[in-house]
Amino acid sequence: MNTLFFSFSQTFSSIFHALGSLMDVWFILFPPILFLVFKIFWEQHVQNQYASSIKKILLEIIPPRDSEKSPVLMESIYAVLAGIHSTPSISEQWIKGVFVPSFSLEIASIEGQVHMYVRTPKQFRDLVESAFYAQYPNVEIIEAEDYVNLVPKTIPNKDWDLWGTDFLLSADDLYPIKTYKYFEETVTGKMIDPLSGLIETMSKIGPGQHIWLQYIITPLHANTQKVLQKTIDKFLGKEEKPKLGLLGGIFTFFRDIVMNVGRGISGREFAFTASGEGASKDESPVEFRLTPGEKEKLKALESNMGKQMFRTRMRHVYVGRREAFNKANGVSAFIGALKQFNDFNLNGFRPDDNTKTYANYLFKDDRLRYRQRRVFRRYITRDGDPSSTKFILSTEELATVFHIPDMSITSPNISHVSSKRGGAPINLPIEE
Repeated sequence: MNTLFFSFSQTFSSIFHALGSLMDVWFILFPPILFLVFKIFWEQHVQNQYASSIKKILLEIIPPRDSEKSPVLMESIYAVLAGIHSTPSISEQWIKGVFVPSFSLEIASIEGQVHMYVRTPKQFRDLVESAFYAQYPNVEIIEAEDYVNLVPKTIPNKDWDLWGTDFLLSADDLYPIKTYKYFEETVTGKMIDPLSGLIETMSKIGPGQHIWLQYIITPLHANTQKVLQKTIDKFLGKEEKPKLGLLGGIFTFFRDIVMNVGRGISGREFAFTASGEGASKDESPVEFRLTPGEKEKLKALESNMGKQMFRTRMRHVYVGRREAFNKANGVSAFIGALKQFNDFNLNGFRPDDNTKTYANYLFKDDRLRYRQRRVFRRYITRDGDPSSTKFILSTEELATVFHIPDMSITSPNISHVSSKRGGAPINLPIEE
């Protein structure tokens, strides 16, 4: 017992001695730590102030009934939207909280009626409208009331239930999903609208039910390609050589000497890490080292990297009255429709387990309710949190998942322009 007591005494004595040593140098350790904490909270504070100063509006995009245009036109629209990107100065970033604003692309089924929306900062309304009219002259764009106000502010409650989730990519960001270029009949060569299955699924719900899909996109700087290049290097097996400092070089040199003593005694060849010698690499041309499938992957990666990129948040919410709530239509069928964008050789969408509205084991009901209200709040406020579920999509990928539907989508439950617009006749008499 005395030995045990002595051991505890020694332990606590060591702890207090260490704390005393820290207190002697607190003026060296604490200021950098406090500065980092202050920096994080200050940046969040000024950015929240800047975000509250941005007025946003919801524009409904009403497609023409006889559109026969390919989603490729949407790539031009996204390229125009990327023009808002600018790098703020140091004073703008840390004093005003300036950051690159986002757009929200939304497809909403309101009791079976499917609508398409773009939520944009009000200052960029003309930019959005001109981008769409340039590619789709017959499209109609109107300012709309926010459809999220059609349901109670607090869900779930005794009358309403909810299921929701954020989505992630199943592979690295640079790997593309299945894009519109692959939605084509092999016999006739006719393109199949990638949104046809999704819109048909969303239009099958009935009264008291809502299915919402949201893409919050932020244009990225062209320097993003340098980061994405690492994905290609990793695919090709190119290992980036670690940069050794002075101390690292000295340590590596002496380590090689010690390791090579045994090699010299046994008569084996020396290997020096510092000089780059060692195991030989396969230096044969890439086309000889890759299989046909790997060559297709490399081609897809390089093609995708050459496009404008957007930081993307993808979120789905199914809301319904309890008597009408049906997960088979609002969840299972919806996620099944999204699987058409998945390519198991490249990339695809999958629900995020950390945001998905489910709970098991302890305090199941309370935890489930918390998750439901959290994802609902994030959707209606177009919240960018959490950062862990953000990924990168190119203009081609965005054009696949959000574009003006063509005339092949015959569902009567999607809003269309009732009549074509046209200019006034040039010989129209004018009253003076």
